[in-house]
Amino acid sequence: MPTHTSMLHIRVDDDIKEQATLALTAMGLSVSDAVRLFLRRVVVDQAFPLELKVPNAETLAAMEESRAMMAKRRARFASADELFADLEKSSGK
Repeated sequence: MPTHTSMLHIRVDDDIKEQATLALTAMGLSVSDAVRLFLRRVVVDQAFPLELKVPNAETLAAMEESRAMMAKRRARFASADELFADLEKSSGK
């Protein structure tokens, strides 16, 4: 069954649109994607959706490390003991 769609026109300050476009692009979304997501969440939750934020530098680095590991199909640690040793070292124990 074909999906029926409607065009939605909104007025937004040019500066806000530009800044939002940059932030959404950093999250991997277009403005249209964000509006569709927003409306879907309103329907599903029957509430105003939570705020999406651009990840900070530490989170972005972790995401990139994870993607690189997945691409190489390798684990960061060779064993559980190596993982626990790194966790203890990082926690200062």
